[in-house]
Amino acid sequence: MFADFAPGFTDGVRCDTDGNVWCSWGWGGPDTNGIRVHNPGGAALGMIHTPEIISNFVFGGHKRNRLFMAGSTSMYSMYVNAVGAKTV
Repeated sequence: MFADFAPGFTDGVRCDTDGNVWCSWGWGGPDTNGIRVHNPGGAALGMIHTPEIISNFVFGGHKRNRLFMAGSTSMYSMYVNAVGAKTV
């Protein structure tokens, strides 16, 4: 198993250029709403808390360092200290 997401679960998944895995997380209560970041081995590095469940997200902007997140009823964006890996 890569990482334990209990009590919630993940939906969207993206990687950054350092190999870290960014996962939307939710459906386990208000404390689980947001994006979790894991290193390549699965250890949790941090979390971005949001006021609602995030179902999907993408790195964007000219430098791919802006995170766009789709919530249940809202859209969010923020600049992060990471660069999203290019998708094909």
